[in-house]
Amino acid sequence: MAQHIGILTSGGDCPGLNAAIRGLAKAAREHFGMRVIGFLNGFRGLAQDQTMELDGAMLSGILTDGGTILGTSRDKPHRMIIGGKMLDMTDAVVSTYHRHHLDALVCLGGGGTQKNALRLVETGLNVVTLPKTIDNDIALTDRSFGFDTALQIATEAVDRLHSTATSHERIIVVEVMGHRAGWLALEAGIAGGADVILLPEIPYDVKKIAEAIRRRTQSGKRFSIVVVAEGAMSIDDAQSVDALVRERDRADSKKDRAEVSEKLRAFHDEHVGHTIRLTRNLEKLTGQETRLTILGHLQRGGTPSASDRVFATWLGTECAEALNAEKFGVMLALQGSVLKQVPISEVAGQKRLVALNHPLINAGRLVGTSFGD
Repeated sequence: MAQHIGILTSGGDCPGLNAAIRGLAKAAREHFGMRVIGFLNGFRGLAQDQTMELDGAMLSGILTDGGTILGTSRDKPHRMIIGGKMLDMTDAVVSTYHRHHLDALVCLGGGGTQKNALRLVETGLNVVTLPKTIDNDIALTDRSFGFDTALQIATEAVDRLHSTATSHERIIVVEVMGHRAGWLALEAGIAGGADVILLPEIPYDVKKIAEAIRRRTQSGKRFSIVVVAEGAMSIDDAQSVDALVRERDRADSKKDRAEVSEKLRAFHDEHVGHTIRLTRNLEKLTGQETRLTILGHLQRGGTPSASDRVFATWLGTECAEALNAEKFGVMLALQGSVLKQVPISEVAGQKRLVALNHPLINAGRLVGTSFGD
């Protein structure tokens, strides 16, 4: 009998989702004879049984489209707001899975999606995941689709800001996304010739950044480009977070852990404006006019790059082959030049961060880039 497959997209949108949906569904339907349905708006659609038949007409023309035809959300099966109340909808998810006689569910998403997928695996469902995020921070894969497009957008922004920086002899600070991983800032910064790159993995000293900029000024270079990851922190802020994490880990009760976790949440909420404070401090310390550009969700939108279309299509078709072979409980990961099946249990809850000895950090230092340390 033909397999019945469900697909959902969860977490933030990004370029390449439609390409992955198309690659998976076309291969599953046309080569392996599977029936494929999509669940709308992530795990919420799975809990509430909101579906879309992924036939040829629905898949036609979506390869180059950004976003996702299925819609997405950040809802979690075990913590979903329904009617104003926080409910555990795991049983509803399992019921929907069996109501449609699914043989497997494919979840396209980032770190949060991997954790939610693992919870469903633990209920006995057959699940396969694909790595999607502009942050490029999913464990055990060298690459996630969506990253290349976001990198191109961020690099183009840095390129464009060079002209105004040079014309007005300004410091231009550019904040890019990436959550708590520095891949986007690191690669966009190097590609755009940034003079300073600030990563979450390397706590910075604003005085050292100012010193690096002053040295440029003294050498006759009257402008500077500073690329900052949204999760970058000063040394003092990083020490505060480390102290809170240690306090949470030492907590004896669930109540105490919850209280410290709330302090951490409040800290990160307040930290959202850190790049504004950094910009003001650099202007004071250097005496040079300083302007800030926050790229924000521009990096998520638009037409996916050729590289992301190719990679997402490859992942989707490889996923169809894994489903046909009944390989479940795995995420498809790029390691080197090969796609491998890695256990979701080894991915969930882990992060792929920039190692301090990464060759790109060394390359940046060798061309004179400051990392604020």
